Amino acid sequence: MPKECMDGLNIRPDGVYVDLTFGGGGHSRLILEQLNEKGCLIAFDQDEDAQANTIQDPRFILVDHNFRYMTNFLRFHDKLPVDGILADLGISSHHIDEPERGFATRFSGPLDMRMNREQELTAATIVNTYSEEKLRNIFAEYGEISNARQLAATLVNARINPIETIDEFKAAIKHLVPGKIEHKYLAQVFQALRIEVNDELGALMAVLKQVPSVLAEGGRLVVISYHSLEDRLVKNFIRSGNFEGIQEKDFFGNLISPMQAVSRKALVPGSQEQAQNPRSRSAKLRIAEKIK
Repeated sequence: MPKECMDGLNIRPDGVYVDLTFGGGGHSRLILEQLNEKGCLIAFDQDEDAQANTIQDPRFILVDHNFRYMTNFLRFHDKLPVDGILADLGISSHHIDEPERGFATRFSGPLDMRMNREQELTAATIVNTYSEEKLRNIFAEYGEISNARQLAATLVNARINPIETIDEFKAAIKHLVPGKIEHKYLAQVFQALRIEVNDELGALMAVLKQVPSVLAEGGRLVVISYHSLEDRLVKNFIRSGNFEGIQEKDFFGNLISPMQAVSRKALVPGSQEQAQNPRSRSAKLRIAEKIK
């Protein structure tokens, strides 16, 4: 939804913008196209592979750290406040298509899933060292797996011999995978592990809390999420200023929230975009504006 993202940002040519998920740089390039010589774009990506996609432009700064540190780096570069923030959550096509990164179930790579390969925690570490209870909670909460209890118990019994690769992992749980929805089931299991490895929900909540103080009045927040856990956090934060969705009112009965939704419902890709890019089918786009 590139057009919807750019429209949602409502870009000012001389404004300051943030791309929290640089990746291949597609969104960043679209933003730069709309900026004049006074405009500026700061992008974040903790994956060292993203550095190869950096943009040689005096208006562009690429920060090689997790976006949870947004405020610190914007302050360091003297770029506060900003006029718009864009986040395209989830994993990039690069992550999915590289076997050695361990994100995709169709490859025979290592059970890794780290977006930042300098960190120690991998999916294999989780599978081989977490308690049965903790594994069950991860699969139930982050993957919404119906047989999370049985899955956790199976892994604990199977890891007498360390489970280090995707093939070893799939073999260990093969008897639990429903035949009719094998792809969906494994995708949910991998999603749960990936979220835990990269603390994705923790990072999302950390950066959302910073948005009201970072955005200028009238500034825009644009977020694309790919599963209900992310979308619920974004929706609740925009609606109420907290992650529980509890709406508070002032003395006069007015809702208290630093943000206001630009569109009441989330936007979704059109049929043409879904046909061209099947990975976009689960995408939901939410746009909010900092209240003046």
